Amino acid sequence: MAEEPAVKRAMAFFDAQNLYQHAMAAFGHHHPNFDPLKLHEAVCKEHGWISNLVRFYTGVPDPARDPMWSGYWNSRILALKRTGVHVTTRKLRYREERIHLPDGSTKTVVTPQEKGIDVRLALDIVSCARTRQYDVAVVYSQDQDLAEIVQEVRSISTEQDRWIGVTCAFPSGKKATSRRGIDKTTWFRMEEDFYNGCIDTRDYRPKEFQYKG
Repeated sequence: MAEEPAVKRAMAFFDAQNLYQHAMAAFGHHHPNFDPLKLHEAVCKEHGWISNLVRFYTGVPDPARDPMWSGYWNSRILALKRTGVHVTTRKLRYREERIHLPDGSTKTVVTPQEKGIDVRLALDIVSCARTRQYDVAVVYSQDQDLAEIVQEVRSISTEQDRWIGVTCAFPSGKKATSRRGIDKTTWFRMEEDFYNGCIDTRDYRPKEFQYKG
């Protein structure tokens, strides 16, 4: 078994929508207000790691269907790129479903779906391990489908005869809908005070949607 390095480079992989949904449930945040750079720096500080590149993945709504969130994400993504964050986006797809109501009538419900983000994130974790870009992959998501990559990273570790770790960082609190990190990873529970210390206070909504107080 390869020796664990004394100094570790940690690369962040943010599944933005997954982290947002779990932070909303655990802490009551109603928009994705975490600062990925601050959050990753804080996690690295807790472990004594060197913060490496931050990768950020999110779906973006159709502006015709959701102008507020589309505008929010376009502004936010531009700001993230300016700070050196590597951003990957996919357009949301929309699935229409007809449901039957108790009174016998029907209505059509449109559900936005994020397609391809989890696959891209998983491929990048594996690719960056193969090219030796990190010693620790820090995954900010609780998507259990990502557990499949851990064995692949372990195989790369064996092939390269070097130590590689995978850590899952996730919101933790009494109201959390899930209290488990990704299986087969090392878990780091982000408590509310820790998370709240890494908030981005800027309002990225288009001006017409901002609160006029």
